[in-house]
Amino acid sequence: MPTSSRRSSSPLILIVLLILVGLWLVYKPVEQQHHDPTATPHVVAARGNLAADEQNTIDVFKNVSPAVVYITSIALRHDLFSLNAIEIPQGTGSGFIWDDQGRVVTNYHVISDANRIQVTMSDNSVWKAVLIGAAPDKDLAVLQIDAPKHLLKPIPIGESQNLLVGQKVFAIGNPFGLDQTMTSGIISALGREIKAITGRQIRGVIQTDAAINPGNSGGPLLDSAGRLIGVNTAIYSPSGAYAGIGFAVSVEDVNQVIPQLIRHGKLLRPGIGATLADTRLVKRLGLEGALILNIEKDGPAHKAGLHPTEQRGNEIILGDIVSEVAGKKVQSYDDIRTELERFQVGEEVTLTIIRDGRLMQVPLRLSALE
Repeated sequence: MPTSSRRSSSPLILIVLLILVGLWLVYKPVEQQHHDPTATPHVVAARGNLAADEQNTIDVFKNVSPAVVYITSIALRHDLFSLNAIEIPQGTGSGFIWDDQGRVVTNYHVISDANRIQVTMSDNSVWKAVLIGAAPDKDLAVLQIDAPKHLLKPIPIGESQNLLVGQKVFAIGNPFGLDQTMTSGIISALGREIKAITGRQIRGVIQTDAAINPGNSGGPLLDSAGRLIGVNTAIYSPSGAYAGIGFAVSVEDVNQVIPQLIRHGKLLRPGIGATLADTRLVKRLGLEGALILNIEKDGPAHKAGLHPTEQRGNEIILGDIVSEVAGKKVQSYDDIRTELERFQVGEEVTLTIIRDGRLMQVPLRLSALE
């Protein structure tokens, strides 16, 4: 009986021994390698110099990012239970330092509904901002902060008249609240039109495929030299997020509008001092151009001798019809307003008018619209 028991357990012992030997053989080389004092780490290959394009991108961000700020608009709301006024974040956006006097440029729609505005600098310091001027038709606004001068790094200003499709561009902003974010792309198209918050068309807009998302609005669009060429304003996307198409108001508009907002608090628009007929009325009359209805006394149109529409008894005498402004065809008040934006208040412009079926050219000195 004992002999039989030993014989039956022998195969089991043998199997256990074989398993232990196998495990030892598997783990022994790993253990020896781990504890081998002669083993050395792999040598890291030398990176070498950065490519010129990479270094340029790094330099642009390093030089310009201190000028980019994060903007929080705060609105007052009434608590449903206590009826107390409470402050809640209304929205966020981006902006940039315009000068060393503490002026900050952003989009008008970023701060349009704000009761209070905060500006966060690149060093994370937070400053109260005051709106000093806005041009809703251009979606531009200027804020004032009282930050010390050593924090105010004005952005370098470029130009947009000589831009080319395919040119490399950069956008710096705060998409989704992620501050100091840089994206790159190219100019996809020039001369686009988008609608401002007022419904007016903004013309000469830059289209880019550089990633622009909610929170980028008001931030700078830069050329490869790190100069401002536009203000990121809108994205074209059904979802409201990046879809490859973004728009920026050109720096030419910015250079024209921002100094006026700083000086006057509003955009001084050049006008001719006349009220024009609705486009539908002009079409019903079978006319082409912008029909003058009324003329302001002592205004530019009055001084230039233009004729308004008049009623004499039962007869209506049509006034002058403006067909061109400085050689550009116009059909409506919006057309005239757009063409006049190329001029400054006080400049002289030549209008081509139709009077009694005859074409006439009339010089006129522009005044500021009220």
